[in-house]
This record gives sequence, C-alpha cells and structure tokens, in this order.
Amino acid sequence: MSFLRMTDLPLRGRRILIREDLNVPLENGHITSTTRLEAALPALQLARDSGARTLVMSHLGRPKEGLYDNGASLAPVANWLSQALGQPVRLIKDWVDGVELGEGEVALAENVRFNVGEKSNDEALSKRMAAACDIYVMDAFATAHRAQASTHGVARYAPVACAGPLLAAELDALGRALKAPARPLVAIVAGSKVSTKLELLTELIAKVDTLIVGGGIANTFLAAQGYAVGQSLHEPDLLGVATEVMGAAQQRGVQLPLPIDVVTAPAFAADAQPSVVAVDAVDSGQMILDIGPASAAAYAEHLAAAGTIVWNGPVGVFEFDNFAGGTKAMAKAVAASPAFSIAGGGDTLAAIEKFAVGDEIDYISTGGGAFLEFLEGKVLPAVEILNERANRGA
Repeated sequence: MSFLRMTDLPLRGRRILIREDLNVPLENGHITSTTRLEAALPALQLARDSGARTLVMSHLGRPKEGLYDNGASLAPVANWLSQALGQPVRLIKDWVDGVELGEGEVALAENVRFNVGEKSNDEALSKRMAAACDIYVMDAFATAHRAQASTHGVARYAPVACAGPLLAAELDALGRALKAPARPLVAIVAGSKVSTKLELLTELIAKVDTLIVGGGIANTFLAAQGYAVGQSLHEPDLLGVATEVMGAAQQRGVQLPLPIDVVTAPAFAADAQPSVVAVDAVDSGQMILDIGPASAAAYAEHLAAAGTIVWNGPVGVFEFDNFAGGTKAMAKAVAASPAFSIAGGGDTLAAIEKFAVGDEIDYISTGGGAFLEFLEGKVLPAVEILNERANRGA
C-alpha cells in the first residue's frame, strides 16, 4: 500500500482541505469527550505551523442533508479548536466553493452532512470541494470505510491527495500488525455475537497463531462443544459456524483456547452475585458474564509469549465491577507483554481507559467500523483512492 503523506509535502501558502473525524458527543451543547478532537490536532498544528491556509471538514451526528440543523452544528467544536490552537477558528457555513484564508489560519467548515450529495458521494459536490483546495488531506481513519464526498470523492479530483498524520499512523500500525507481524500473532476477538464478527474470525484464522475469543462469541463456541451455557448470551443457530471456525483453526494449526472457568450470575445486573465455576458446571438458571481467573491466567501466558497482539473487544461485562476481572486481567496482560500491541473498537477503548493501560499499549486505533473492516481484509474506499492517486503521481 502506497500513499502520499502530508508530512512530506510543501504546505506554505497552499489551500489545504483536511477531513477529520470531529464527531464528538454533545450534551446540552457541551462536548463530553475530546478524544477525537485531540487526535486531530497534529494535522491542524502541522498545517498552521507550515503557513498553510487550512479549512477543516467533519460530520457531526446524522442531520438531514440539505437542511441546517443547529443541534448538529460544529460551533462547539470551533470554540474548542480556538482554545486548543491558541488562535481564532472561524466556523464557515458556506464553504464548498472555497474560502479566503490567511497563511497560518485554520477555519472549520460547517457540518459536511448539511450538503446534499455528501453521503451518496455525489460527483458534482466532490468536484466543487476539490476545486476549493490545492491539497486534500484525509486524516479521519474512523470514516475511511465510507465512500462519501468528503472522504472519497474529493480525493479523486483534488490536485493532490494525501494522508494526514493520524491516518498514516493508523495504516502504519495496522500494516505492522497484520502485513508483516512479529510472531506469534495473537488476536483477541470478543463481543456479543458471532454473526457480527464472523468475517473477522474467518479472516484472522488465516493469519494468526492464536485466536482468543470472549463474551457471547466464546459462549457460542462453548455451546458448540457441547457445554451447557444456561441463560448466557449465545447464538444457537450458529453452532455449526462455530464448529467450522474451530475446525479451520485446527486444520491450520491455530490455537483457539476456550475458557476453562467462568464467572456466572442469576441476572444481568451490576449487583448480581458472581460465582466462579468450571466451564462444565454452569447451572441452567445462570448466565456467563465473564471469564474466570484460571482462564485469564491461561490467556495471559499466550499474550506474554506473543510477538504481536491485536485486541478487539472485552471478554466480559466489564461495565459491572463484579464481572470486570477477566477484561482487567486481559488488559493488564496486553500492557505487560513485550509484543507490539494494537487495540481498537469502542468497548475496547472504554476498557483501556477504565483499567488505565493506555500508556502501555503501542497503538490505540481511533476507528470503530473502519478498524474492524481493515482486520476483515476489506478495502477501505478512502485508503484505496489515496493509493490510486499515489500510483498515478498525485
């Protein structure tokens, strides 16, 4: 995969159009998490310090195209960026056909989804965006799996199209983890349903040395092996699929360890009384809500011996302290491992924050759906067009 990098281009005086993911959570007009904004700052600071004339694009929420929606306005983001950059950041409503900016100025384009044709990747809208810049910078990995005007179409027609520092870092880290990983490669895939991660499991079986499954996925695999799982979340109609995945792992020599003990409770509740039982001793009225300490210790051995770790999903209901032990143990084991580690997915990031291991994980992906689709081996449209542009010289 090849692509131009923003860091390698002359930027002074150039009109730069940067696509970021500034889709922050809002409560009564106030930003409740600045993680995405902080991740975007390196690109904006680079453009400013290089003397570029910078216009930043992003979506926010799901407004109806063609209609201004005050609740989806990026005004709170403009205010935050003004403080973070130490200079005024204007919010521009009518920006598609270009904006006059000074060298070193950074301005924010109003919500791209207010424009008719954004989500459909309209060619005319894409060309208008492209004509408004000298260099287009795609820096929003979290939206790279969407072929939309501001993520894909504009990159096709802009004079120059490149990857910003955040996107480049994501692709470098994922490439290191999956394209040429240090072995053994261990993947942790957990979640509520096999069905939502079937493609991922199938893809990873062909790449990894060890696949650790957790959550409802592990429950389905246990049921496929004939274990009683009581009232646990699992998918009875996918037992055959789980058996096929386990068969493929065995055929390829991939280790696929399953829990040997679990934490159960009679109800899905924070104050439910937990019990640690062997995997063959789950009562019919109980539900599995976490892996047990013996399972966590066994998994930790795999992680300690790994050369590369890819982590997507908590192995238990970590939101409830009574059932957070397994995910905490996994988080600590990933952090302690000498392996190159990369983690992604909303719940995974929440677990990393809860157990304060972020500083010990080599790369934390900002992407949710894009992270999963990359792991599944799918082509991300926004990355594909940058690759095409690089190969044809722009």
